Amino acid sequence: MEAIATVIEPSVDDKLMMAKALVQARRAGTAGEVPVGAVVLGADGTILAEAGNACVTTSDPSGHAEMVALRIAALAVRNYRLPGVTVYVTLEPCAMCAALMVHARIGRLVFGAADPKAGAIVSKYRIGTDGLLNHRFAVTSGVLAEDCSLLLRTFFRNRR
Repeated sequence: MEAIATVIEPSVDDKLMMAKALVQARRAGTAGEVPVGAVVLGADGTILAEAGNACVTTSDPSGHAEMVALRIAALAVRNYRLPGVTVYVTLEPCAMCAALMVHARIGRLVFGAADPKAGAIVSKYRIGTDGLLNHRFAVTSGVLAEDCSLLLRTFFRNRR
């Protein structure tokens, strides 16, 4: 089935928010986590949450940056539904995180690097954009992609 996603071109604000997500990714990498970072921006433009991957440090397989950030954002607004928010994440979300975004009813996703092995937005699946589920969100991809990719490549090169 053809994707039905709304594609929005990146803005200066998108680049600023992705730079904040990269700060979180670097912090996660310093802590021994895969360096992925996320920022959740409220519909009114306020930052609701920032987080990096925390699977290793919390012994939590669901400790992906966007999962952690969405949990914090939901607590901040006291609602598990997050309509109108924009999620910025340095790596294309996996199926678990993409499904969470559908369930949370986010308005938009902005990601940096594509994930050809496990990406569930454009690479392997089209979760949240194909119209097969009960909610769709807009997607902007490739924002600061080279910076996001370089951080990941360097991390994994250093681990080998």
